[in-house]
Amino acid sequence: MHRNVTVIVAFAFAGHMLFRPGTTVAAAEPTRVPTALTDYVNKPDPSYRWSRGTRTETPAGVVHELRLVSQTWHGEEWSHALQVFVPTEAKPASTMLLYNTGGNPGITTTVLGLMLAQKLGSPIAFLFNVPKQPLFDGKTEDALIAETFVRYLQTEDPTWPLLFPMVKSVVRAMDALQDFAKSDLNTELRHFVVTGASKRGWTSWLTAAVGDRRVSAIAPMVIDTLNLPAQMINQVRAFGKPSEMIRDYTARNLVPIPDTPAAQALWQMVDPWVYRSKLNLPKLILNGVNDPYWPLDALNSYWDDLPGQKYLLYVPNAGHNLEERRANGFKDRDRAIHTLIAFTRSQLSGKQLPKLTWSHFDGEAGPILQMQANLAWKAARLWVAEAPSRDFRKSRWEPVEIESGNSCFSTKAGVQPPKTGFKAFFGEAEFEQEGLTYHLSTQIRMLEAAQ
Repeated sequence: MHRNVTVIVAFAFAGHMLFRPGTTVAAAEPTRVPTALTDYVNKPDPSYRWSRGTRTETPAGVVHELRLVSQTWHGEEWSHALQVFVPTEAKPASTMLLYNTGGNPGITTTVLGLMLAQKLGSPIAFLFNVPKQPLFDGKTEDALIAETFVRYLQTEDPTWPLLFPMVKSVVRAMDALQDFAKSDLNTELRHFVVTGASKRGWTSWLTAAVGDRRVSAIAPMVIDTLNLPAQMINQVRAFGKPSEMIRDYTARNLVPIPDTPAAQALWQMVDPWVYRSKLNLPKLILNGVNDPYWPLDALNSYWDDLPGQKYLLYVPNAGHNLEERRANGFKDRDRAIHTLIAFTRSQLSGKQLPKLTWSHFDGEAGPILQMQANLAWKAARLWVAEAPSRDFRKSRWEPVEIESGNSCFSTKAGVQPPKTGFKAFFGEAEFEQEGLTYHLSTQIRMLEAAQ
């Protein structure tokens, strides 16, 4: 048990609400939602095509490999591997999980794809080579994105931001998968749950922002950067400077965001927060609390602004790869994988996940988190960490189990403020769905020692 933590179980509490997470620095409201993204994605491209590749049978299921050309972008044809994993004895559904990623297929991705499909009990798809790379003298990943941002600032050609063709590759993959499902799986595929990590999580957000109704839900992972102007301010506040992980952008003078009309237009075109009025679809946000890219409380700059059904998972003692480092030294990604599967199952079945709600209060004994759900949980706990500053990237998070009374629907827990430095905490509820244990989280609250 973490030191300096007091657990309080109560169902009647006299106190006042203190913490409203959305009150962090906010960016200026755009006058309108930019159209450059949708204009690019919706523009016909005659180079689009797909074909069947290998079909591999395994004890766990069948792996179909398709070859996709999504588009031609600034003279470069974008080709992709597109794999469909059909688990043994699974009946295809009208909704499919679509995971967009970089690199090429391999043994590791095949094992992962089959495992996810088995747990889900339905076919899933992996889209690779998002983005096409290397380009422009060997640039890849963030260096490549930064290069295209600079080219936009030099030309103001709205087709330059690399996120746009990345999104189009996902949209074209949906086209190919619908055709393939109809011809080879005898299934009418109507909807997709789009997911991906880091810049592919960014792509997931922006794919939803296009407004394609086939995107029924999204599960962006480790891209805790919506409301970009506020995030850049918060990074400096937490780390003393922008994270070294975004040096490809700082080195090209893209961060801090230049105070020019072109730069402001660029960041609005690629910031999912700007498109939030179009994001009224179910979404699961998955973050690691030790992610070196983002400040710990980054989500508090945009969570309240997101409309519709929204769910959150913080993976304790995990960085950008969502791999949890357990106290016994064991590492796994079970928390992220199981919650993603539970979320996707809910989209296939039409049954919503439990609605977890929370409030932060200041009581007489200190800060209090109140948590409740519309379905009973198996267990509830706090995760707590301390740090000498607002930088929690190397902090160890410790669990504190919370007694939930007889109802298992509601609880309150108190945390003693730190004597020095900072303390942070969030609540977690553990649920079970058809033999699958998964977790949902509350927002994080950060406490500073009294001066």
